[in-house]
Amino acid sequence: MIIFGNPVGSVLRHLDPRTRVFGTLAFALVVCFSRHPASLATALVAALFLSALARPEPRHLRRVLLALNGILLLLALSLALAVPGDPLVTWSGLALSRAGMFRGIVILVRANAVVIVTTSLLGTMEPVYLGWALERLGVPLAFAQILLFMVRYTEVIHVEYHRLRDAMALRCFHPRCDRHTLRSLGYLIGLLLVRSIDRSERILDAMKCRGFTGKLFLLQDFRYARPDLVFAVFAGLLLGGIVLLEVV
Repeated sequence: MIIFGNPVGSVLRHLDPRTRVFGTLAFALVVCFSRHPASLATALVAALFLSALARPEPRHLRRVLLALNGILLLLALSLALAVPGDPLVTWSGLALSRAGMFRGIVILVRANAVVIVTTSLLGTMEPVYLGWALERLGVPLAFAQILLFMVRYTEVIHVEYHRLRDAMALRCFHPRCDRHTLRSLGYLIGLLLVRSIDRSERILDAMKCRGFTGKLFLLQDFRYARPDLVFAVFAGLLLGGIVLLEVV
């Protein structure tokens, strides 16, 4: 279960983490308010091009997009059935409206573009850089640290969950729709929470022994440089073009 990676050949590895965070937020803000097909198509193509430059882990990106589109396709189908309008397809008394289908496609394209850009810009850098960038951009330090530790130890909790599930399987546990299954799953969740709390206390003690005072320090000194300026110019032109297509 990989959330963040650091591809060696990424062209964007020279960007300041603050530039990545701000670029992601600006792109998501513009795309979420776009509805015109031309602007949405431009945003999706730009997201795919950025993904080719960033080179995120292919299996992780494919898994995320499959899960996302599986949910959004159901949402699009629900909108097509619920929103009134001219029927696009009629089958067994059910009509898929053009307006509902259009809304579903708009949401689908928006979500895919934002997720691809987020994975390309934020998912290809170290988690500690993300926490540092958020703190430098004015996010409260406590929130940045909570996000940082959540990202760092999600994999640990994931491994612990599978260890407990394997132990249950070795004891011939087979989930069914009955009280025993619900009680066993409740025990599983409770034990996972208890072990997570115990591990968090050990991690806090270890950090205090190493002189942790609540601040984020980096071994690399990040400063705005020419790559950030070039990225900002191209991103500004792209987002301006999307807004122009939306207005015109």
